[in-house]
Amino acid sequence: MASTETGGQARREARPLRDADDLDPLLEQVGSSRVVLIGEATHGTSEFYRWRAELTRRLIAEKGFSFVAVEGDWPDCHTVHCSVVGATGAPEDPREALDAFSRWPTWMWANEEVVAFTRWLRAHNRGLPPQHRVGFHGLDVYSLWDSLRAVLDYLAEHEPEHLSTAREALRCFEPYGESPQSYALASRVVPESCESEVVALLRDMRAADTGPQSGAGALDERFIAAQNAEVVAGAERYYRAMVRGGAESWNVRDSHMVDTLDRLLDQYGARSKAVVWEHNTHVGDARATDMAAAGMVNTGQLARERHADDGVLLVGFATHRGSVIASDNWDGPVRRMPVPQARTGSLEALLHEAGGGEDALFVFPPGQESRNGWSQEVLDHRAIGVIFQLDVERRGNYVPTVPGRRYDALLYCDHTTALHPLHPVEQADTEPEAFPSGD
Repeated sequence: MASTETGGQARREARPLRDADDLDPLLEQVGSSRVVLIGEATHGTSEFYRWRAELTRRLIAEKGFSFVAVEGDWPDCHTVHCSVVGATGAPEDPREALDAFSRWPTWMWANEEVVAFTRWLRAHNRGLPPQHRVGFHGLDVYSLWDSLRAVLDYLAEHEPEHLSTAREALRCFEPYGESPQSYALASRVVPESCESEVVALLRDMRAADTGPQSGAGALDERFIAAQNAEVVAGAERYYRAMVRGGAESWNVRDSHMVDTLDRLLDQYGARSKAVVWEHNTHVGDARATDMAAAGMVNTGQLARERHADDGVLLVGFATHRGSVIASDNWDGPVRRMPVPQARTGSLEALLHEAGGGEDALFVFPPGQESRNGWSQEVLDHRAIGVIFQLDVERRGNYVPTVPGRRYDALLYCDHTTALHPLHPVEQADTEPEAFPSGD
């Protein structure tokens, strides 16, 4: 239970969070930072998506940020990118591109909140020359087969001399029927894998690097194909590591996402700036959680390490109670589920008690590490992924966290509501059976 003194300090440090103007202190904290990472405590909360979009709009309009990079697949997000920058032949309404997302969990990006943001982004871009238009890109590692097919299509049309290398990679993966789990299990039982074929494909794709393009409208087809090859390589490493357990697969995935972010920053040019949208578990610095003791790194930590001279700002979210979109098993039905009140002694319980149920913004200026107080204490911090089960919530779903070190700012939304997916959802009428949560 938080002490009266701790709660009083949190109450004094709380800033109002009611409308977009209340983000002014956070915009001031951003300053000239080149990379701003904005999290979410769940993958299915409307308020998190809406506040994240509001902050991103201001970063784009007032700070000149160049692109948004999300915890999503490169090929699917590239279709959204083409729509928002007005590429020839792309959907005029980004909703069409988002509605086509088919890999589970579709609701993470195929939802009304992202539709509203991407429509705003397309309208914003319409008044800008192509080289200044703001992009939308996927950072994740899961799209092995879609990315491999995209590489094959590009090489068949533009570089047939490298096509045989890509076909060798495809032939290697074909026996697994586009099932990453089958490939991962096979690589554990049989020493042979597709690693050498993928390395050869990467070598060919990296051999003719086009260099910086400067702007969303200038991302050429070869860069896009080369990034798809990087996804194939990252996915192959990820799925092999996944079956071995431990921290390696997590580290492969987050390292891939930061490598992709770095390639985008290079491609957009030396003055480019990036907004990243991912779960808190990726955005908040792992060194301020128990992840570090488990040998895990994450996007926020790596971004701080790689871009310390450029300026990096990490923004987290938290909620006390409400509802959420999630599932009770992997590939299971999408459901609107209740989020119970945060457990006693957690960060969320502290902020609820300190703020009397009001939403609040907390900004942690540099140098706070030497101070005492709630933001420098280890507090359990709720994290809900695409899998949510109420029994697990009672036993776990909390990450020991030093808030003022994990984040540079925290948006607290006391009572939150479920996201609005484009695809059908079910109402959870019973407590789901036990299953570990994912993010």
